[in-house]
Amino acid sequence: MDLALQDLENSAALAAEGWRLARAAIEGGEYDLIVLDEFTYPLKFGWVAWPEVEAVLRARHPDLHMIITGRDALPELVALADTVSEIQPVKHAYEAGIGGQKGIEY
Repeated sequence: MDLALQDLENSAALAAEGWRLARAAIEGGEYDLIVLDEFTYPLKFGWVAWPEVEAVLRARHPDLHMIITGRDALPELVALADTVSEIQPVKHAYEAGIGGQKGIEY
């Protein structure tokens, strides 16, 4: 099997597992704030089904604040959101040659 295909399959599997955990946290009622960092990508690539995400977000407790980050958000997600922001970097560690850091970027 092609290594690129294997990586995509692995990414899709990781996204599905991440959504399973996120959904449990959203539905569990323990948290006031949940951040789904870079979650727009699994939605964009179809690794997580938008109708399911939409249903979970709509059914969440009204006191639960959700932050979903990432580029190229689905128009449906933008329409559902209360606030949508774009962040423009002024200075970024990558420009200085600092790569992704465990616990920060992954």
